[in-house]
Formats: sequence, structure tokens, C-alpha cells
Amino acid sequence: MNPSILDFTQEELERLFPPKFRAKQIYNWIYQHHIENFMEMENLPKKLRSELAERYRLSPLEIVRKEQSSDGSIKYLFQLEDGHTVESVLLKMKDEEYDDSGELLHHAKYTVCVSSQVGCKVGCAFCLTAKGGFVRNLSAGEIVGQVLEIKRDNNIASNRRVNIVYMGMGEPLDNLDNLAKAIRIFSSENGLSISPKRQTVSTSGISTKIKKLGEMELGVQLAISLHAVDDELREKLIPMNKAYNIASIIQAVKEFPVNTRKRVMFEYLVIKDVNDDVNSAKRLIKLLEGIKAKVNLIYFNPYPGTDFERPTEESMRRFQEYLLKRGVLCTIRESKGIDISAACGQLREQEMTI
Repeated sequence: MNPSILDFTQEELERLFPPKFRAKQIYNWIYQHHIENFMEMENLPKKLRSELAERYRLSPLEIVRKEQSSDGSIKYLFQLEDGHTVESVLLKMKDEEYDDSGELLHHAKYTVCVSSQVGCKVGCAFCLTAKGGFVRNLSAGEIVGQVLEIKRDNNIASNRRVNIVYMGMGEPLDNLDNLAKAIRIFSSENGLSISPKRQTVSTSGISTKIKKLGEMELGVQLAISLHAVDDELREKLIPMNKAYNIASIIQAVKEFPVNTRKRVMFEYLVIKDVNDDVNSAKRLIKLLEGIKAKVNLIYFNPYPGTDFERPTEESMRRFQEYLLKRGVLCTIRESKGIDISAACGQLREQEMTI
């Protein structure tokens, strides 16, 4: 099977197709013009266009299903060329704003949650993705293709930036090489030109690879899926915690290079009567001492077959207020897509059982 052109950085294409400006032209057609056929690259010699069409595929995935929520978020199910599927989500963070005369004041703001693996090795107790087990890593092009197809499907102009969160299916740091390559491709000035500052890697806490990611100096933001304040509970929720305990994660975070204006995000999935008590909030503050942190409280989204329950709004507010009053920046993530297959892996699971 021919490789996808999306798997290549601009520098790699420069070596494959000299002179250098050809790679810039190819990138421009793919990422700025969202072409669907190599023959549309009008300023390339016809022979080169034919060579590209013969040697490469343009996109390594296709949309096979999507669900749109009343809040504007859209969940996508992509099919890869080997028949496996992965999910991505487009979140509309802010609507367009117009003045009284109808002139556009501000463009809409979007975040795309992308997958990094087919399935996942981590096996979190609360995650539906874990039910299908781990199949394989995604290539860099399969990661990049999710954002490209979503932008194309929603007519999001090439010069409109989106935020990217590696928080879909899979553990990004388990696919570190392809993740790093995708980050560089996204960041390319002649590509989608999405600054590393707009890209957040969310990890369940592989402390040794957090260190490796930091050493790569990619400039991305870091989010830690913490979800518990002691190793006993975290091992029940995230079995991998036996190998990478909370202390090792906190140490790796303290050594991670963070832009002085940015904070490390700590994701805390709140589950009713499991980790939503004030004592947990108190212990969380102690854990985060010495870290420029922001805590993001997330409502657990129930799915068929789970024993866990969604927390009450009251318990979420109580947890948040406890942290805020003690100087820890804390937000409650607004639940999006709750009227569709909101849980990660749910759309894929439905498709597999049809």
C-alpha cells in the first residue's frame, strides 16, 4: 500500500522532490487549499503530479459517521485504510460575533480532539476505549488527517487556526515518535501553521515519556489525566499507575519545560462518590504544591454498562470552590456533546456492534 503524503514533513518532501520550493508548493495545495486530488496542483509539472498520484495516497482516512450535538460539537468516526476506526471531536468553543450592522467582529473558535492510537493499552476503568483493547499506533499522517478532514468538512478557512488536543482514543506518549512528527507537521508555516502553543498533549502519566517529550523541546502544552489523589484509588482507575505512580508523575511535571505564561493542566474526571469529596480536593492541593497548575474538573459521562455515575453539579461546585479559595486555578469543563455519543470510544463501539 502506498504511503500517505500526509506522513511527510516539508523537509522530507524537499529531499524527495528537489528543488526545495516544490515541497512548499505541495504543502500549500494540501494544507491551504484542501485539495482532494493531486492533479489539482496546477502550478506543478504534470509529470510530477502524475508521479505523486502514482506513489502516494492523499488522505489515509475517511469520514464514515458523524453526530452533531445541539451545542455545535461534532463527533467523527474515521475509517482507516486497514478497516479500523478512530474518533475525533470538533468542539466549538466560541461562536462568531457580529456588530449591529452585521459586520463580523470575531471568528468562531474551535478545538479538535484527535486520536493517537486505535484502541489503547492503558485500560482505564472509566474509559470505553479500553473495552476494545489496543490494536496499533496511528501514523503521523493519520493523526494529521483527522484535523485536515474536519477543517475541510466544516469549511474552516485555511487561515483560521484551531486548537489541537491529543485527548482522543489512545495514549499519545505511547506513540511518541509519530506524535512528535504530527506536531511538527501541524506547526509548519506552509502547512496548517498551528503553533505548538495551541497544541496540548494529554497523557495518563507515563512519567519517563513525559521527560522525553520535554527533552524534544517541541513547545507544546502538557495536560495530565490525574483523576485521583492517592495511588490506591488511581491504580483502580488507571492500572498503569502501578508502573508510574503519582509521585513519579509529579516529579516529571516539575521538570517539564513550560512557557512562563502557561500552566500545566491537570485533568480530574469527577465520578460520583468515588473522588468528588472535599478531602480529595484538600489532598489535590497538597500534591500540586510548587507547580504552576490549572485544574480542570470534568463530569464523568456515563455510557451503557458502566458502574460509575455522573457527579452532581453541587459536588462539582463545592470541589471547585475549595480549590479556588486556596489559590489553585480551577475550572469546570462545560459538558459538550452529552446528547450524542459523548464518551470517548462510544461511537466506535456502536459501529462495531452494528
